[in-house]
Amino acid sequence: MGFRFYLLAILISLLSTSVLSDLILSKVDRRIDLTSQIVRITTAIKVENTGSEPVSEFLLAFPEHQAKNLAYLTSAANEGKGKVKDSTSSLPIEAVDLNGMPPALSFYSVSLPKGLAKGEILTLDVLAVFTHLLRPFPEKITQADIQLMLFEDSAHYLSPYEVKVQSLSVKLPDARIEFYTKVDNTKIHGSEIKYGPYEDLPSFSYLPIGIHFESNQPFAVASELVREIEISHWGNVMVTEHYKLIHGGAQSKGEFSRLDYQARPNIRGASAFRRLVAKLPPRAHSVYYRDEIGNISTSNLWSDSKKTELVIEPRYPMFGGWRTAFTIGYGLPLQDFMFESEGKRFLNISFGSPINDVVIDNLIVKVVLPEGSTDISVSAPFLLKQRQETKISHLDLVGRPVHVLEKTNVVPEHNQYFQVYYKFNKLSMLREPLMLISGFFFLFVACIVYTHADLTISKSSASYLAKQQWDEVQTAIEQVQNIIHRCLAVHDKLEASLRDLSRTGDVQACKAARKSADVLLKEVSKELKPLLSFLQSSLPAAQIYPKVEELVAKEKELQARLMVKHSTVVDCYEKKSGGRDVEKKVAPQQLKLTALRQEVDDLLDFIDEI
Repeated sequence: MGFRFYLLAILISLLSTSVLSDLILSKVDRRIDLTSQIVRITTAIKVENTGSEPVSEFLLAFPEHQAKNLAYLTSAANEGKGKVKDSTSSLPIEAVDLNGMPPALSFYSVSLPKGLAKGEILTLDVLAVFTHLLRPFPEKITQADIQLMLFEDSAHYLSPYEVKVQSLSVKLPDARIEFYTKVDNTKIHGSEIKYGPYEDLPSFSYLPIGIHFESNQPFAVASELVREIEISHWGNVMVTEHYKLIHGGAQSKGEFSRLDYQARPNIRGASAFRRLVAKLPPRAHSVYYRDEIGNISTSNLWSDSKKTELVIEPRYPMFGGWRTAFTIGYGLPLQDFMFESEGKRFLNISFGSPINDVVIDNLIVKVVLPEGSTDISVSAPFLLKQRQETKISHLDLVGRPVHVLEKTNVVPEHNQYFQVYYKFNKLSMLREPLMLISGFFFLFVACIVYTHADLTISKSSASYLAKQQWDEVQTAIEQVQNIIHRCLAVHDKLEASLRDLSRTGDVQACKAARKSADVLLKEVSKELKPLLSFLQSSLPAAQIYPKVEELVAKEKELQARLMVKHSTVVDCYEKKSGGRDVEKKVAPQQLKLTALRQEVDDLLDFIDEI
């Protein structure tokens, strides 16, 4: 047993006198449920007023280690014969500070429905729900080990009042129990341990007990859950839930073997959980599940008229201390959750997580209302932190109001309905359709104007004139290039006539080819003169004209040397000279012709690039 429990017992023994002697507890029946990670203590208390004055409040006491993990506390009056009033008749409870009490105890005051007069008896049903109260022992285990939990409490009901008769029953998840404290009147039946009955207990009676037991239940803890509930008055409520999940049980140590786990998951992975079950509203639609890198994990969905059930399997089995993050999203029909009252609309939806038995350390609920919503208020069955935000979405002008609700230490008992009230002008619903219609209208008008408008540049503008002059220069240059190509084609024909002469020896045919070439070149020269004059006088051609002029000069030089070569070869053949003598006379001329032809080709390529 922990040292703090012995210290607590000593402190409580100092207060064992009756603090509030007007009330006594004639019978107390406690039942502790340890079948999951959430500890639920249900207590039926029969309260009797033995004083002379009416009593309007009843005190509940919790030791420090329980009070700091108390997640949910409710009390209701029992009408007898097992009938309990509904949750709406739960009695008001608030934390109180009492003078003279040690800090190791925390007190809560229950307001009784009416003053309890002398001699009257009232039966109260109290439910206290705790998180993180079970302590893994040992704190670290291997993959093959089972998970053992340690629970510590008191066999006596801790109360500032005298207790006439009390009993305690502890329900465990399994019959395997490593250790439990044995005191008077202790019995065990399978997975249930019973303490008592104990009679005539003084106030603040405390008898420490501890139970060390096997528990391989899922210890799913959401360190943070962000629920975003977005309302659209066009008929849909979209819910998006972002989970950061951790296995809150005994930490896993050593290596993890996937092979051993798949072969014997109930032995080599008994402490891990493989799936989570989310119970969604009956008419949920557009359900999706994904983790941080997509929807590779397995998920299954079942739906009928009464429920929608989503079963999620993470990428890997969750062992102690392992973490994962994922998102669930689904849509709900607006008419099932939106109502009107006294000129206001209100959303009526559940607060907590739809996943079974998950503990949420920090829950943030963001209710995104339509743009233009005003006079926002919240009604919830428990205390919440509240703040306002703004969300900018598509087609928004000023943004949508977001009412943020935040609560720590959340358990399934908090999954109750809460209401968000607001005012909204129905005409505001036309804002987005009108924006879309206007946008498309102006787009079509712009297209019509564009297709019918004359967007050409004015013929009197300087830019238009400059472009026109440059087009004329380009045309002239193209004509010059064509003329040069024609000249080169004539040169090729002269070279061909010389090759025919060397093959046939027909001098007259070669002379006729020379005469025809002279006529063509003279005609081309006449065509070239006006073009060169135009380029020389044109301002836009000032940069390119020197290259054109050089091209024409090179071509004329090439033409002249080719004529000399042609005459030399013809004279040699008329004098009956040998082939070697012809080659010796022509060789220097041929080298120069080849170089000139290459320069002409290079100038043509350069002018093409310009």
